[in-house]
Amino acid sequence: MGSFQHSPWRNLCYTLWFPVYFLLYLVIERLIPSAAWTTQLPLDGYIPFCEWFVIPYCLWYPLLVVVGIYLLLRDPGAFRRYMCFLAWSFFLSELIWFLFPNGQNLRPSVMPRNNLLTSLISLIYSADTNTNVFPSVHVVGSLGAMLAVWDCWRLREKYPGICWATSLLGVLICLSTLFIKQHAALDVISGILLSLIVAIPVYHSSPAFCFFPRPKKV
Repeated sequence: MGSFQHSPWRNLCYTLWFPVYFLLYLVIERLIPSAAWTTQLPLDGYIPFCEWFVIPYCLWYPLLVVVGIYLLLRDPGAFRRYMCFLAWSFFLSELIWFLFPNGQNLRPSVMPRNNLLTSLISLIYSADTNTNVFPSVHVVGSLGAMLAVWDCWRLREKYPGICWATSLLGVLICLSTLFIKQHAALDVISGILLSLIVAIPVYHSSPAFCFFPRPKKV
């Protein structure tokens, strides 16, 4: 029992919110099948469709998992902050979806090209509706992973290249939501703002994200 108390696996309790989130997601998708307002702006019409961005879009899922597993094993404190950030931001997103049903009409009715990547995008379209897009959880999760790797002392001090690579991938994932027409620009902007709001209380004491000045040691 004592060895388990000092084991990083005990922090898996911080993942127990995932089933609740997915259950609420399914309920909201069925309770609100249509959008009350659309989020696209004139700016979205200038963003071209590019199927190559489906690659970073799909990398969102392994990114969140790999970051979580690494932090669980090597930096439990950073793992707990990572889980708290995702939980707060994901549940707040669902609250916004419930209070303000939304969607976008940017998806092409016919794919401009017929290849493996566009087929993958069509599969994503069929599995994920174009409602409940504001804010973008893809953006929130990407920023959460970026914050988490910089919050980890081992990665930040010893392997900064991994932090920069994760940040680059996170930016590409955010952009991918626009170029495969899964989200509008307003969805991305709201995802960034929500992430900043949640990051302040979660990471304000982190050495990597000290939003408030600390007293100097005498």
